[in-house]
Amino acid sequence: MPVEDGTKVPRLPPRWFIRTAWSVHRALYRVFGGRIGIWRPRADRWGTLRLTTTGRRSGRQRSVIVAYLEDGPNLFTLAMNGWGAGEPAWWLNLRAHPDATVDLVGGRRLVRGQAATGDERSRLWARWREIDPNIDAFATLRPSETAVVILAPRPDAG
Repeated sequence: MPVEDGTKVPRLPPRWFIRTAWSVHRALYRVFGGRIGIWRPRADRWGTLRLTTTGRRSGRQRSVIVAYLEDGPNLFTLAMNGWGAGEPAWWLNLRAHPDATVDLVGGRRLVRGQAATGDERSRLWARWREIDPNIDAFATLRPSETAVVILAPRPDAG
């Protein structure tokens, strides 16, 4: 099935495979004490970070590993849920409790999450498209717009 620009909609592996791959990724991070599993972005590739949010219902700390890019002092990621339907739990948690922490190769940062909107969202989406030219085709797999999430340094991180 082609999308607007004529490219074909990509096929994803089964959900169980995607979930298993991310579980293994998180396990490697834990087993190796953070020395494996996260990396810095490069000019032609996104990086990965460990995001810790506060559970919207439980109030407990929840950690995930997500892809990210840098935008000045901010980091940004996509709330894509493995390109599946529904919002990822970490994004629902962040919307309820915007203060979070990220673990990067260079250390930990205190951040506040928010959705990019308007021109800023368009600009950041275009930046991601430079890294992944298939992003628009993947986005068509979701029934709703994929949030671009900004992780800005917290004012109290002083």
